[in-house]
Amino acid sequence: MTHNLPQPIARYFAAGSPQEITDCFADGAEVFDEGRRHHGRDEILRWREEVSKISFDQEILSVRGEGETFVIKCQVSGSFPGSPIELDHIFVLSGDKIGSLGIE
Repeated sequence: MTHNLPQPIARYFAAGSPQEITDCFADGAEVFDEGRRHHGRDEILRWREEVSKISFDQEILSVRGEGETFVIKCQVSGSFPGSPIELDHIFVLSGDKIGSLGIE
């Protein structure tokens, strides 16, 4: 399935390293994942470094967007309990960067 994603979100999903993912976020951005809040690029980098210790793949199932907010539903499968699961990635853009991301 081909998706027409805004550039910052496309870069996020195409990134190959924690640093490349962190570079997609605005200064002061926030990520909410697994009940924890990560504020600022330093904390986001540490979060992605932890996430990268788990082997997983994501397949985009659907994209919904309105204004600067986009909900990307993904099937995530890998070496973690409960795999595969479907997760919504809720992005709020801030210019050409991601201002916030909530994963639920």
